[in-house]
Amino acid sequence: MSTQIEKKLVNTDKAPAAIGPYSQAIIAAPFVFTSGQLPVDPKTNELVGGDAANQAKQVFENMKAVLAEAGTDLSKVVKATVFLKNMDDFAAVNTVYASYFGQGILPARSAVQVAKLPKDVAVEIEMIALI
Repeated sequence: MSTQIEKKLVNTDKAPAAIGPYSQAIIAAPFVFTSGQLPVDPKTNELVGGDAANQAKQVFENMKAVLAEAGTDLSKVVKATVFLKNMDDFAAVNTVYASYFGQGILPARSAVQVAKLPKDVAVEIEMIALI
């Protein structure tokens, strides 16, 4: 006997629109799976400049908006994947990451350096959270 899990689209104008053929996030209860968020200001649709730490802050603000639209928040994230253009930015991004998650049970996480990210940004992050 198989149980069909329905997918539900998550889309908010409080985070940047998808720049390709994908969704900001999809709910497949009891989880929400986000697409990778870039450091794009949703108000201007412009990349946030500065170093990887500054870009990571915008990524987290965008992620918070997507998660809120899905009915959840950072406290319910169970897995995060951090993509870095340069692993030398690991410590700086890690500091920003820790400031958004605080104490308690932290999500499982992977952090990888990639050859290039969309729009040539320094950091992209995707998450899986409980709803």
